[in-house]
Amino acid sequence: MELYLPIAEMSVHWLVILGMGAGVGFLSGMFGVGGGFLLTPLLIFYGIPTSIAVATTSSHLTASSLSGAIAQWRRRAVDFKMAAVMLAGGLTGTALGVSLLGLLHRSGQSDLVVSFLYVVMLGAVGGMMLNESARTLLAERHGVAAPARRRSGHAWIHGLPFKLRFRQSRLYISAIPPLGLGLIVGILSALMGVGGGFIIVPAMIYVLRMPTNVVVGTSLVPMVVVTAATTILQSVQNFTVDILLALVLIAGGTIGAQMGVRIASRLKGEQLRLLLAILVLIVALRLLYGLVATPDELYSVAVGTS
Repeated sequence: MELYLPIAEMSVHWLVILGMGAGVGFLSGMFGVGGGFLLTPLLIFYGIPTSIAVATTSSHLTASSLSGAIAQWRRRAVDFKMAAVMLAGGLTGTALGVSLLGLLHRSGQSDLVVSFLYVVMLGAVGGMMLNESARTLLAERHGVAAPARRRSGHAWIHGLPFKLRFRQSRLYISAIPPLGLGLIVGILSALMGVGGGFIIVPAMIYVLRMPTNVVVGTSLVPMVVVTAATTILQSVQNFTVDILLALVLIAGGTIGAQMGVRIASRLKGEQLRLLLAILVLIVALRLLYGLVATPDELYSVAVGTS
């Protein structure tokens, strides 16, 4: 069955969109990422205009992140104080990102800029996570202790002011790094249609040194509010949120997130990181190919609105 999308001005098969939502929701619950790093490229590959894919993905991320956050809260795996600090920076970043995306869309550069940002960010994060998790798993398999790198290179964090105690995470650090992470998540959410989980989850593990068992749940809480704010701002300022597309994605994402949480509880932290790293790199390579490959049509004509 075909479903006509009024904002995107095109017809899509609703089962394909439902499957995309379910798959990305599954990743949200399993890895603690919003899944936008995968959903936005998938929608673009399917033919949805970039600006609409970015904006509408935010609404899906709100639902899937909320579903995953509730499941993690029931397991008592959420540091709400850490989440609140990140959220303060996230809302500021959201406002900045929405304005910037609107400017890129009006100048006709949103497709190129968004794809390039995806390749750079996913390639860097995926490579780092793959290296760290593979080294740890290989060390465990050979019965050798994994290289200890918890302290080196991060002494600067302990010298920062405005320290707070995060009891759930067993940390006593400055509020500045979590605030900065939240700012980045807000900008990425608006500019790239992502929850920022593929950035914030590794950063919480490797930079803030949070325990893996609370990282997933804690990362989802600010994602819920930031992506909800992004959806509202994109709708009001840029008019690029397609409600019908969002509803189908949300229906699939809510179900998939619950399944992902159940699967995640059966895997080790390093196994989750390795799987996420491989997935991130696959998406980066696909987007890189799209940037360098010769297009089927060398020229296109777009009608702009003033």
